Amino acid sequence: MGSRTKIIVLHMKEIIYTAIFAALGILLIVLLVIMFRPGAGKEGTGTDKQYTPGIYTSTLTLNNTNLEVEVSVDESRINSIRFSNLDETVTAMFPLIQPAIEDIAEQVYETQSLEDIVLSDDAPYTSQIILDAIKEAVAKAAVQ
Repeated sequence: MGSRTKIIVLHMKEIIYTAIFAALGILLIVLLVIMFRPGAGKEGTGTDKQYTPGIYTSTLTLNNTNLEVEVSVDESRINSIRFSNLDETVTAMFPLIQPAIEDIAEQVYETQSLEDIVLSDDAPYTSQIILDAIKEAVAKAAVQ
């Protein structure tokens, strides 16, 4: 039984690609373990229950037209703010109302607070009325 020597030729490019894919695979596994372990995401996010999850509305009146501001919340975050019954006649009479609520909503999403909201220079009074309606809806959602 003679031993035969086998020669394997490896190209450096193949070795580098294999090492990169192995490192990416290990990184993916580590990230998945970190993301999906029990209790992930609860540290530092304020696990206190601030709101009762749901959709809460508040009514605001502009020119004898009732508009409903709809605020959607989960246990600790404000998820969405929108008008639930905004029609073309109101947007024609108040063209800055939609940009005003979008600006306020964006600030609330970033800070998750209704304090220190910068009101629009174009429509400061309308923005203040919208902000008051949002505060009223969020107060309904607050845990007692």
